[in-house]
Amino acid sequence: MFMKIQNMETVIEIEGLTKRFGQATVLSDIDLRVYASEVVCLIGPSGSGKSTLLRCINFLESYEEGSVKVLGRLMGFEETPGGRRRASERVVRASRLALGMVFQQFNLWPHLTVLDNVTEALRSVKGLPRAEAEDIGRAMLAKVGLSEKVRSHPASLSGGQQQRVAIARALAMAPKIMLFDEPTSALDPELVGGVLEVMRDLAAEGMTMVVVTHEMGFAAEVADRVVFLEAGRLVEQGLAEQIFQSPESPRLKAFLKSWNDRRG
Repeated sequence: MFMKIQNMETVIEIEGLTKRFGQATVLSDIDLRVYASEVVCLIGPSGSGKSTLLRCINFLESYEEGSVKVLGRLMGFEETPGGRRRASERVVRASRLALGMVFQQFNLWPHLTVLDNVTEALRSVKGLPRAEAEDIGRAMLAKVGLSEKVRSHPASLSGGQQQRVAIARALAMAPKIMLFDEPTSALDPELVGGVLEVMRDLAAEGMTMVVVTHEMGFAAEVADRVVFLEAGRLVEQGLAEQIFQSPESPRLKAFLKSWNDRRG
């Protein structure tokens, strides 16, 4: 399996990534590659830098050192004869089109219908006619099991349904890579399953995914590779089976023991 991944196309390449907030270093010298059609789950204790790493990939956070390349393109900066400089917002927006992102909170517009939430960016960013955008939106809502909710408003949906709308909205833009930042953390336990099932289906279809999650069962089942972060450092990474059955670092062993103990 590992050799297969090594021979695949690199779609995200992170080298020496360091991110600071003031005097605090929240990511330190991160090296990571993600390959086409791979599912990578980022795990670790709260405050370990998982979400910040995801936001750096999408350049929602800038970074002080190192580089993030998506599909071979440097995110957020341009190399010039005078050195690196921050890219224009137009260039950053164009780079982000390869990425779809789903956040912990759903961030839906309450005054718009479900269909309008899904199609707004198609019309405003891609400039598609309403009819074409709505055809895509309906297809994406069907994909996440919400065909019957196209005319509903977010307030009438459960949290799990709202998160599935958020996934449909991201998929409608036809991203090459999907980023998920703890997409089930804001949900009641009984609503988690529907969102994870949509994500399983995407993985089965070959969507490249980077997922920050506390759902260890999902990571063990779906991830090709699992990356363990602590205190802003990449401590250990490997195939999911290796990470969960034969962890090497004492800190990862303790983290997984704590999870198993909580699970009962």
